[in-house]
Amino acid sequence: MTRDSMDAAATTRMANAIRALSMDAVEKAKSGHPGMPMGMADVATVLATRHLKFDAGAPDWADRDRFVLSAGHGSMLIYSLGYLLGYAGMTIEEIKNFRQLGSKTAGHPEYGHAPAVETTTGPLGQGLANAVGMAIAEAHLNARFGDGLADHHTYVIAGDGCLMEGVSQEALSLAGHLKLRKLIVLWDDNNISIDGPVSISDSTNQTERFAASGWNTARVDGHDPAAVDAAIADAKNSDRPTLIACRTTIGYGAPTKSGKAAAHGAPLGAEEIAGAREALGWNHGPFEVPGDLMTAWRDAGARGADARAAWEARLAKDSNCEDFKAALSGDYAGAVTAAIRAHKKTLSEEPPKVATRKASELALNIVNEAVDITIGGSADLTGSNNTKTKNISVLDAENYAGRYINYGIREHGMAAAMNGMALHGGVIPYGGTFLVFTDYCRPSIRLAALMGLRVVYVMTHDSIGLGADGPTHQPVEHLAALRAIPNLNVFRPCDAIETAECWAAALTNLATPSVIALSRQGLEPARLTHTDDNMVARGAYVVADEKEYAATIIASGSEVEIAMAARAALAGEGVAVRVVSAPCFELFAMQPESYIAETLGQKPRVGVEAGVKQGWDQVLRKKDAFIGMTGFGASAPAKELYAHFGITAGTVAGAVRALTE
Repeated sequence: MTRDSMDAAATTRMANAIRALSMDAVEKAKSGHPGMPMGMADVATVLATRHLKFDAGAPDWADRDRFVLSAGHGSMLIYSLGYLLGYAGMTIEEIKNFRQLGSKTAGHPEYGHAPAVETTTGPLGQGLANAVGMAIAEAHLNARFGDGLADHHTYVIAGDGCLMEGVSQEALSLAGHLKLRKLIVLWDDNNISIDGPVSISDSTNQTERFAASGWNTARVDGHDPAAVDAAIADAKNSDRPTLIACRTTIGYGAPTKSGKAAAHGAPLGAEEIAGAREALGWNHGPFEVPGDLMTAWRDAGARGADARAAWEARLAKDSNCEDFKAALSGDYAGAVTAAIRAHKKTLSEEPPKVATRKASELALNIVNEAVDITIGGSADLTGSNNTKTKNISVLDAENYAGRYINYGIREHGMAAAMNGMALHGGVIPYGGTFLVFTDYCRPSIRLAALMGLRVVYVMTHDSIGLGADGPTHQPVEHLAALRAIPNLNVFRPCDAIETAECWAAALTNLATPSVIALSRQGLEPARLTHTDDNMVARGAYVVADEKEYAATIIASGSEVEIAMAARAALAGEGVAVRVVSAPCFELFAMQPESYIAETLGQKPRVGVEAGVKQGWDQVLRKKDAFIGMTGFGASAPAKELYAHFGITAGTVAGAVRALTE
């Protein structure tokens, strides 16, 4: 069917199936958001049946278009599409169990739980920023492998709230700068927020805002299928990313609540639903879709099967087939392990005294040679983070084949884009800023952990040791705050060898994001001999031991150097101590209980870290001591000593004496 022959009435009937399923599911659940799915049903129908390249029978097809529902509260839109298009696992029973414990149809879409969900959304703006990362990954793979293997679009449905969130500005300006022409955002321009009309809180001209960052923009009636169809077709031919403002009515069809905030986040009610059915001409019971519409929808779900089969045939014949498959698998454990092991052996021959941020650069030089799918970057701190190696070029609008992105001062946008890149597949993203600015990245770091994405955050200047920038830049609570995020590995290496091992551990764990916290100041090496084993992978280990010892000092990162100095001072007094390096609490907690007990021992323990104590109870008992840092003048409980101007070996040695006398 050509665009000119498009049957608007038939498209509207198909869209009404989305509206009916959405209002029925929300009503049955007694909670949810019916308004957005009902308002954007026409746009979604045109996109899914006329433009989106996909095959519902092969949802993981690598060259499919990506569809991101950034306005994740309208989750019944994507669940309805999943059911109607015939995705395996999205049954009518799942629709009926919307927002119920154990169902695939969670209140907000969750990656890995429901088919057709490309990313977890709900925190507004995240999906839009993820989509920028997906578009970057597509552009890079296209530059590397060509149109035959990687040539697809990324579509986003975003709401007013997505565009109000600050991360949207970071994301859209980056996309415009990079001229990501295959990124198309369909804005649900319904002018309604939870509190009422958007005008009570915002007066931004969104199309002008996007245009100012280099986007192509258009406005359409979101309930005119032909107009939506034409706008998407034009956007696909643009040389820039495109925003299509789709003027819609929230809760379209509801007789008294459409166009009002009342349709946003609550069931419509039986009477309102009956009125909507009448207004829409939907003479079917709850969760019923007539056979002819189901056939039309299932045909739409299968229409990409031939294109997918043709792509598979091209892939099989392509000279880059194996490299492409390897990139998609993302499993480079063998190459990483071998390269880092050889690097460690070289380091151990003449252990260097370097800042761990420099040690990270040394390791990255090795990693970026061994693994050709890494894409690095920094939020305008390349020279400080040491994230750009000499063997990679910049990825920009003139060179999508590059492997380094200048993110600018967009920490949140960088972290969210890296999530999108990891979700897309074919690349391994890493990006850097100062550890204190994980506060700006945190929403995206949390979502990476929730989704189980391999994203590496290179966070330098990890303590008061960064120098004279003052407390605004000196992280105190950040390690504890990051360790509080489930499924996030927080690494803090003590020297060059541990730093290399951190990179190996981060890259070989395919389902966990990693923060690598690195020092600005040079550190004395603690590891002086080579071992093939990755000791960091154990989380904590004995770095200096005695057959008979009076206490154990446990430290991470730059404080291992201090612990070793305290050990030497105490040895001069005839007091022997064990030193344990603890670069990753999360991995240590996963070790067998026998290993944990053997490593920590039963003697008095002193924990040392340039931060607050939260989280250290994992390795310290009530009778043990902790020496940390605070920039807030807080009083310390007994056996907790917080320094304001740095931790010294003398302070640590004094704590050991107090516990062992």
